[in-house]
Amino acid sequence: HRLRDLDTGEEISQLVIEGLPSEFPPIRTLDATPNNLPIQATAFFGREEQIADVVEQLGAARLVTLTGPGGTGKTRLSLQVAASLIGRYSDGVFFVQLGPITPADLVVPAIAHEVGLPDRGGSKPMERLQAHLRERRTLLVLDNFEQVIDAAPAVGELLAAAPATSILVTSRSPLHVYGEREYPVPPLDVPNPRDLPPLGELSQYDSVALFVDRARAAVPSFTITNENAPAVAEICFRLDGLPLAIELAAARVKLLSPEAILERLGRSMALLAGGARDLPARQQTLRGAIAWSHDMLDEGDRKIFAALSTFVGGASLDAIESVCTDPELDVFECLESLVDKSLVRRSEGVDGEVRFSMLETIREFARERLVERGKAEELSESHAAWYLALAERVQPEIMGGEKGRWLDLLDQEHGNLRAALAWAIDAGEVETAMRLVSALWRFWQMRGHLAEGLGQASAAIGMADAEQYPECLAHALDAAGGLAYWMADGEAAATFYERELGIQRQLGNRAGEAWVLYSLAFTDMYWGTASGVYAFDPEHLAQARSRMQEAVKIYREIATHTYDHLPLDTFS
Repeated sequence: HRLRDLDTGEEISQLVIEGLPSEFPPIRTLDATPNNLPIQATAFFGREEQIADVVEQLGAARLVTLTGPGGTGKTRLSLQVAASLIGRYSDGVFFVQLGPITPADLVVPAIAHEVGLPDRGGSKPMERLQAHLRERRTLLVLDNFEQVIDAAPAVGELLAAAPATSILVTSRSPLHVYGEREYPVPPLDVPNPRDLPPLGELSQYDSVALFVDRARAAVPSFTITNENAPAVAEICFRLDGLPLAIELAAARVKLLSPEAILERLGRSMALLAGGARDLPARQQTLRGAIAWSHDMLDEGDRKIFAALSTFVGGASLDAIESVCTDPELDVFECLESLVDKSLVRRSEGVDGEVRFSMLETIREFARERLVERGKAEELSESHAAWYLALAERVQPEIMGGEKGRWLDLLDQEHGNLRAALAWAIDAGEVETAMRLVSALWRFWQMRGHLAEGLGQASAAIGMADAEQYPECLAHALDAAGGLAYWMADGEAAATFYERELGIQRQLGNRAGEAWVLYSLAFTDMYWGTASGVYAFDPEHLAQARSRMQEAVKIYREIATHTYDHLPLDTFS
């Protein structure tokens, strides 16, 4: 059973003793209520007062936004609050990670997907989500909202339509939506280095407890002593009690004593004071801690650290080694080093595959370093090529017997696939963009991303030089037609298919022509409009019959010329 601390599951035993009651109410665990709260790899420290405050705020308002710079612990606090409230929301508590998303119009589909409403076409995502939540008592946790802030009005619409739903948001700035309550997340409490309590009481400060826990992860024998206590307290004080900054510093005990860490950290903060004056003080502190960790890396680690910012949502070792190629470096050794220093996190992905990722705050810093090195465009191109190859390799598999496994893999890589497609469109890489769309459309359809997929397909086929790649364009149009068909928009589907039909005829591709006629026949049979309403009318049914007969005729011709050793009724 998963308990409220969100760590790994625990085995719970119940004693049945003769003469004592043996009937007990259900165990109150996270699994008793529908939820998708992620299991955390590290322990959570303190924040009892803040948890209570946010819970109280959610009792008085239905929209609460946790604000603060990156690295203040907004996400972890939101997860702890959600876990503590799981009994209050009988219809579910759902965590929506918005970090990998950039377009604001993908926020509502992302929420719908997490609550179990993938985009299957028909009504619009907002309408479907409002109808689903209208009578339900649900808590939504929207994480990293700052980069999709234009979607803030949609949050207000959702709350207006679902009176029993509450929303907890983490963002670097408030949403400015009616009824919102902002809760600035404070730093962890820190000791006064000039008035330290007795040694046995020092760990009552959450910042010190966090430092000790993360230090022991690096060196299990680490303890607070009379000798190092002043340095540990000063580190926590200098870092303003920011959890991420403290974790980065604590990871260094593997190589340095707390006293040495403090000395080097002091130099970094002094350097920082001369620049970045437009950033809030806490943000300067955090960037200083990241910069300090970065400056202590050797050149090889710095190269891989910067290169990793190309990936969105993490990546497998194969992907990293393929994209971040450098004949002079052992990429795996660099990754191990970066994990040791808490700049990169290791996790387990689909099929137990090891993945490596960065917190978004660290990734932003790494991206700046990559741009400084002048390597951003080169690595984005390699990244797009690798994920295009992955998408095309998986494409036939998702129509096979193990489709679930392959769809899970694409789900896991969705952030990277989005990034690859965005780069291709922005860079004018028409062929790459259209091939990605063609390879991914079945994934978008099966995993309920129809509106997003159609938007991406439309952007790709609308690129200036698309006509110069007729075969790629035909496949991309087929993808757009399929997505529109599954959205029950027969008019749009027919438009895409008709354009594809012309291209297939120009290419002299008889099999392609037959396939499009077949697809158009189905579109005619289940004619619908953008409103999602199907209409079976004689005119479209007659047209469907005519097109299907034409497709069959072509397929018979192909069979006669290519498979003349088989009986003709094989293809009937």
